[in-house]
Amino acid sequence: MQTTQATKTRLDLLDSIRGATLLSMVTYHAVWDLVYLFGVQWDWYKGGLGFLWQQSICWTFIFLSGFCWPLGRRPLKRGLTVLAGGAAVTLVTVLAMPESRVVFGVLTLLGSCALLLIPLEKLLRHVPAVPGLAASAVLFALTRDVNQGWLGFGGLHLLRLPDRLYHGLFATWLGFMEPGFFSTDYFSLLPWMFLFLAGYFACRACGGRERLARWAGRGFAPLNWIGRYSLPIYLLHQPVLYLCLLGFVR
Repeated sequence: MQTTQATKTRLDLLDSIRGATLLSMVTYHAVWDLVYLFGVQWDWYKGGLGFLWQQSICWTFIFLSGFCWPLGRRPLKRGLTVLAGGAAVTLVTVLAMPESRVVFGVLTLLGSCALLLIPLEKLLRHVPAVPGLAASAVLFALTRDVNQGWLGFGGLHLLRLPDRLYHGLFATWLGFMEPGFFSTDYFSLLPWMFLFLAGYFACRACGGRERLARWAGRGFAPLNWIGRYSLPIYLLHQPVLYLCLLGFVR
């Protein structure tokens, strides 16, 4: 009985969703390599379809990470591990391929959100789940253009933010991107932490682990495995992709 309970500590459906999203991301990055590193001309990838594909991946990862935060154990260790993974990606890309460097990428965001939620959760636990989810969604929409200097909804700019906010790397990490900053994978704390919080409140709205286990306890085994090892796969997939494409394309 103890072994059976141990095997049920993970919710397989969440691992399957993460695994499917990871496969989509690997495919997306393979196409990115072909277009931007190997010169393949696919205009659709640089247009709306490619943007929607990219957004579907990052939205799912960030929302799901927030959703899983209340279900996980040892959030400090997990947050530091993911943050260290982000630092490793930055170091390798800055040294090996500075023209395609990744600074404040998605791993840095996810690690930062996970760590910040540790002290914030003491306050957030007093916020009802459904209003918290709604507020997070509104704030995410309101700050979507904060990198470009605006608060607003979609293409509607409501407030121009002061230029003095947009100075320095700390401000860039927060979302106030300084002029001249460049990263091929940039996910600042604003607006994306609000999407992470939306996932956190959505999990609470679902009623916790026991209720989730009724519909999220089963997944698709191969995707489950990929989802469970998403961090090492994420860290290794780009060099493996590049070597495979290098042999194939040339």
